[in-house]
Order: sequence, then C-alpha cells, then structure tokens
Amino acid sequence: MSSFRPGRGHNDSRRSVFYTNEEWELLEPSPKDLEESMVQEERKKQIPEGNKGVTGSGFPFDFGRIPYKGKRPLKDMIGSYKNRHSSGDPSAEGPSGSGGTSKLASEMQLQVQNQQEELERLRKDLSSQKELVRLLQQTVRSSQYDKYFTSSRLCEGVPQDTLGLLHQKDDQILGLTSQLERFNQEKESLQQEVRTLKNKVGELSEQLGMLMETIQAKDEVIMKLSRQLSECEGSASSPTSMPSSPVALPTARDQLELDRLKDNLQGYKTQNKFLNKEILELSALRRNAERRERDLMAKYSSLEAKLCQIESKYLILLQEMKTPVCSEEQGPSRDVIAQLLEDALQVESPEHPEQAFVKPHLVSEYDIYGFRTVPEDDEEEKLVAKVRALDLKTLYLTENQEVSTGVKWENYFASTVNREMMCSPELKNLIRAGIPHEHRSKVWKWCVDLHTRKFKDSIKPGYFQTLLQKALEKQNPASKQIELDLLRTLPNNKHYSCPTSEGIQKLRNVLLAFSWRNPDIGYCQGLNRLVAVALLYLEQEDAFWCLVTIVEVFMPRDYYTKTLLGSQVDQRVFRDLMSEKLPRLHAHFEQYRVDYTLITFNWFLVVFVDSVVSDILFKIWDSFLYEGPKVIFRFALALFKYKEEEILKLQDSMSIFKYLRYFTRTILDARKLIGISFGDLNPFPLRQIRNRRTYHLEKVRLELTELEAIREDFLRDRDTSPDKGELVSDEEEDS
Repeated sequence: MSSFRPGRGHNDSRRSVFYTNEEWELLEPSPKDLEESMVQEERKKQIPEGNKGVTGSGFPFDFGRIPYKGKRPLKDMIGSYKNRHSSGDPSAEGPSGSGGTSKLASEMQLQVQNQQEELERLRKDLSSQKELVRLLQQTVRSSQYDKYFTSSRLCEGVPQDTLGLLHQKDDQILGLTSQLERFNQEKESLQQEVRTLKNKVGELSEQLGMLMETIQAKDEVIMKLSRQLSECEGSASSPTSMPSSPVALPTARDQLELDRLKDNLQGYKTQNKFLNKEILELSALRRNAERRERDLMAKYSSLEAKLCQIESKYLILLQEMKTPVCSEEQGPSRDVIAQLLEDALQVESPEHPEQAFVKPHLVSEYDIYGFRTVPEDDEEEKLVAKVRALDLKTLYLTENQEVSTGVKWENYFASTVNREMMCSPELKNLIRAGIPHEHRSKVWKWCVDLHTRKFKDSIKPGYFQTLLQKALEKQNPASKQIELDLLRTLPNNKHYSCPTSEGIQKLRNVLLAFSWRNPDIGYCQGLNRLVAVALLYLEQEDAFWCLVTIVEVFMPRDYYTKTLLGSQVDQRVFRDLMSEKLPRLHAHFEQYRVDYTLITFNWFLVVFVDSVVSDILFKIWDSFLYEGPKVIFRFALALFKYKEEEILKLQDSMSIFKYLRYFTRTILDARKLIGISFGDLNPFPLRQIRNRRTYHLEKVRLELTELEAIREDFLRDRDTSPDKGELVSDEEEDS
C-alpha cells in the first residue's frame, strides 16, 4: 500500500499553498510512518460509538510537496507581474519629436507583447493547477472508498476472499475510468488535429485557386504579347518604298520595343515555370494532408471502437457490483454504484458539454432507422440494450476500417449511369453484403418494380390513389381492425410512436388500399409491420406495391388468410430443413420435446420484424426483396446455427424455450450471420423447397378436412342430444 509523504512544520494544522508548475509525488511509507499509522488505527478502534460520524481525523496519511524548486506562489507572481508593468521609468522617455515617439511606441508594443506572454503562461499554470487539484480529489475519494471497505466495522466476519474480490472489482472500475479519460483525451487531440488539417487543406485549395487564376492571367498576357510580337516581325519584314532616312528611325524604335517584349516574354515564361512548380508542390502537400487525414480518421474510429468496448465492460461490471457481496445491508458503496450506473445509462445529449471529458456518451437515443436504442421502463432491459448498442457500434466502427461496401456500390452505380440496373451475379453479391443506408431506397424501389412489372403493365396510372379513394369513401370491413393495430405497430420507432407521428397516416392509407385490392384477405395481423418497415425507405405507393410483392408474388396462397394455411406448411418445411442442415440441434429439440416452430412462425409471417436487431433486419430485407422467400429459410437456419453450441448446453425444456424467445436479439454480427446464411448452408436449391411445400400442403389440407369433419360431427351430436340446452356456445350465450 502506498501513501503520500506527510507534511512537515505544522503537523495537522498546517495550511497548504498551491504552487505553479510544482508536482505532488506518491511515495512508499517509511517503517516509522507505518508504525504511526498502525497506532492511529488502534486509537480509532477505541473511540466510542458516539463518534462514528467523524471521519476526517481518521485519514491514515497526509499530503506533502516535493521540495521547493524556486517557483513562486501564483498570488505573488500575479502581484509582481502587476507591479512590474504598472510602474514606469521616467528616465526612459526620450526627447520630443518623431524619434522619441517611435521609440516610445516600440517600447509600449514590446511591453504589451511581454504582458500577453506572461498572461498566457499564467493561464497554463492555472490550468495545470486545476488538473492537479482534480487528481488529488480523485485520489482522496479512492482512498476514502478503500478505507470504507477495509474498516473492521463493515466487514466484520467477512471472508478474506470476498474482500479481495471487492478490491479487485474496485481496481477494475478505477482502471476502466482512467482508460476512458485517456481515450477521450486522445480522441479530442485527434479531432483537433483533423480540424487543423482540414483548415490547412482549405487554405491550400484557396492558394491553388489563386495561383491558377494568376497563371491564366499570365497566359493571356503571353498570348497577347506573342500576337504583338508576330505583328511586329511581319511589319518589319515587309518591303517599303519610302526614303531610307525616314524609315530608319521607326525601325530602331520598333526594334527596341521588340527587345523589351522579348525580355518580358522570357520573364513571364520563367515565372510560369516557377508557378507550375509551386502548383505541383502544393498538390503534393494536399495529397499528403488528405492521406494523413484518412489515417487519423481510421485511428479515431479504432479508438472510438475500443472506447465502446471499455464502456460496455464498465456497464457490466457496475451491474455486478450493484448488489453487495459481503452484506445484504444498504451501504454508501451501493448508492455510489447505483449513481454511476444511472449516469452510464444516460443517452447522448448536447447538454452539459463539460461532462464529456469525464464520461463520454457514445449511444444516441435513436438509431439511423428511427428505433429507440435504450428503452425507458425496465432498468435491467436498459442496461442490456445499452450494452447491445455499444457492441453494435463497435462492430460498425471496426468494419468501417476495412474496405467499405459503400465504395463498391458507388463503383457499381457509376457503371450503370447510362443503362438500367439488371439482375446479375455482381448485383446479387452486393445486395447480400448489405445495401448502404443512402442507397437502400433506390435499390428497394427497383426490386419492387422488377417483381410487380406484370401487374403495373395491365393497370392504368393512378391505380393506388383510386383504391385509396374507394376505401375511404365506402365502408371497409377491415377498417376497424386496421385502426386498432396502427398504434401497436413498431411502438419503439419514432415514426409510429404516437397518433400524430408522420408514419401512422401513411400506414393507414397503404393498408386500406391493399384491403380493397384483396377482399379475400382484407387485413391480417402482421401486414401492418411489413408495411411499416417498407415505409421507412419507400413512399406510400411504392410501399403498397412492396406489400403486393410479398403477399401475391413471394408467398404461397393462403399465407395471410384466416386459416394461415401457407404459414403452417412453411413451418413443416422448415422442420425438414432443420433435421437435414442442423441434425444435432434438431435431435436436441426432439429429445426435450421443444416445439421451436412456435417461435419461428412469427419469423416467417413478418420476415423477422421485431425479432432481430434493426441492422440485421434491414440486411435480411435487402436480400429478401431481391431473391424472394428462400432467404427467410436461409436466415432462420443461420440464426439457429449461430447459437447452436449455446442451445446444446441447455438441458431442460423450460430453459431452452425461454432462451429461444430472446436469443435472436443477442446476435449482433451481421457479417458473420450473412456468411453462415449464404456460405455454410449451401447447397440450398429453391426446387427442393417447392417440392416439400407441395408435399406438406396436401397433408395439412387433409388434416384440416378431418378436423372440420370432427367439428361437424360434434355439432350434429350436440343438436341431437337431449340435454343440448346445457351446451351453449359463446356466440349463443352473447345473443
């Protein structure tokens, strides 16, 4: 254990004076100091219970300074500074006149400059002293925190291994806090350097523009002089019939003018070469500055990713430390950790910028899609969501350090400037890797138009508006259920969170128009979430055709009808694929009789909406809108394969089913999941899925026919039974 060197001269009543540019050092205690500390501890134990509240006198060490280095106190320095500059020497004044005035002005200018330098130095000294005071306060708090946990009153009868665990956790918290501060300092310095480089690049660009304008002006002058030179040479070579004496004088004048123009031309050429050389040097400097800026941005992203990881670990550690290990009683440590946890769960805001140095906030309230990152209600769920958001940002920053898919998409769009987008292996690979946020609207609209072209060719323009007008004018059986489900749609997204949100009316219009187009379906729960996701990137009419694509093109018939026949068939097909692609996991589910289709049914019905994190959800939709429903089977199997080992460790049906209800929200690495979906699960022929759909469709229809026959027999027996009055259905009872 270390302690500060005790003060000398006045013992406990000594007053401390802070000196500029002086350091405080942490020294190992001498044996004499240790003995004095032990004696003080023994005396403290003998203090009666009435003096428990007094804690200031029990501090086991005192602060001391490094020996005086010749620096003066800040107050004396400021006083001497004022005296030195306020007093003037009358003998220094020179005689009256211009010489004395200029000398006096130069002396005053020098004096002002010295004052400014002295003021800047004093500001730096003041900032260093403030930092010293902050570090000393932090050390005092840490020492008092150690004293609390090592006091015999708190941990009486507690095992030593428990105390060691508490000390270890405390050291981890302090270490993580110092790492946070260090990374934030590096982040601020990098940001400042980036801003400086950007300003320098801007200045160089302005200089380059000025030089280009100068060169252009010089070129014009050169061209003008060249024309004049050629005209002079032509006039000089032309024969004349005038007398020799009058001609000789103008010829000499022209020759002098010609020589002068030649000299000017040579000077302009030399200056032009010099300017060209400067332009090349400035271009090289600009390229170097841009390259350095890119390197600094990559380093900044790496540091920010590390900072996210550290904050994630910091949150988990705080949650572990929140419940005391050695005692169930409430203590100051629990209040401190609860406050730290509350501060850590705050989302990023522009308020209180001075706190950014101590505790940076890396998670905003909403992501780029409009989904809330941290819920408002459950504190435990808030912690899990904050850790998940930090891990997602870490993955995003790490991936951005590599070759970005955005560059590949920019190159692809550049190659399709003069032609339309077409289906190709290159486009498929790009879409499978994920469409960038800024290009997703364009690509989704193209995919929807590709699949609905056969419908649009046979209808008149304004088809969507016509359907919407009819649905609004006439009574629609589905209207009531649509209104009930509007506010249940993506409540954690700011576009649908309240009745006045901008997405609610658009959602209502699309669902009403679709119910009028498909009266046999009308409205089915699940369609609202499909439309809500589409509206995040598409306009109303395009979202309507996106829903038509999903229901009428991709999915089999009866997928969204009252019987949900197509959905039941797909669950049986998926069970067959599980037994083929993941036999160990399928056998594990069969052993404990876990019906995982109760979980996967909703995956297929709404294409993973509200089942996975938003970043993975939209990457799934990218491939789904391009390739069709086979993508749902791929990603459903990939989700189970991603967590296969964790599921196999669970040994009872209750824990397995509980884990299946939330495990998809813990999957954050979209790149790994995509690699499993389109790599590890191959081959994956669509013909196989169609054949199995046909096979299971007949079986499900036969089962439904048998169930209907059983129902009719039951109703017939009930009607013929003598005590049928005792059996009343819910509808009859209501009537």
